[in-house]
Amino acid sequence: MDRLTAIFVDGIGAAAATSGILTQLQGRIFGRLYLESQPMSLDDVAAELEQSKSNISVNIRGLVEWHLVRRVRVGGSRKDHYEAATDFWRLMQEVLERRYRFNVRQVLVAVDESSRASQAAGSRSAAEKERAAFVAARLEKLRSYFAVLDAGIAAFTQGKPLSPETLQQVPLRVAGRGRDRA
Repeated sequence: MDRLTAIFVDGIGAAAATSGILTQLQGRIFGRLYLESQPMSLDDVAAELEQSKSNISVNIRGLVEWHLVRRVRVGGSRKDHYEAATDFWRLMQEVLERRYRFNVRQVLVAVDESSRASQAAGSRSAAEKERAAFVAARLEKLRSYFAVLDAGIAAFTQGKPLSPETLQQVPLRVAGRGRDRA
C-alpha cells in the first residue's frame, strides 16, 4: 500500500473507532476499498491490511450490513470481491435511521412511560407534589428536545428539509427561552 493510501486508511480507521458504529479495522477496510478503482478480493484486502482473511471476512460482513461495502461479482473469478459505497447521503440516511433514530425513540418511550407512572401515583404530600412537578418539567423538556431531534432525523432520512412547518407539527410544550435550571 502506498503512503497516501496508508495515511487515508489509518485516518478512516481512527474515525471509525470513535463512531460507536464501526471498529477501527472496519474503518480501515472501508478506507482501503474506497480508494480502489476496482473491487478487491478478501485475499487482497487481507494482504494490504496485514490481517488474516478470516478477520477481514468477519469485519467486512458488518460493513455489508451497514451498506458501506457491497459484494460484487468479478467475471472469471470465483472469489468474493468487494467495493466501497460512494453515496454518502444515502449512507448517512441509513445510519441516522437505523442507529440514532432508534436511540432517540428509546428516550421518548422512557419519558412517556415515566410521565404516565408519575401521573398514576395516588395522593401525595406537599413535598412529593413539588418533586413530581419538578420531574414532570424535566421530562417535558427532554421530550420536547428529543421530539424535535426525531423530526429532524425523519426529515433528513426522507430527503426533506427540516422546515418551520415540520417543526410546528412537533408538539413543543416547553418554551426554551434562556437558560434555566428546571
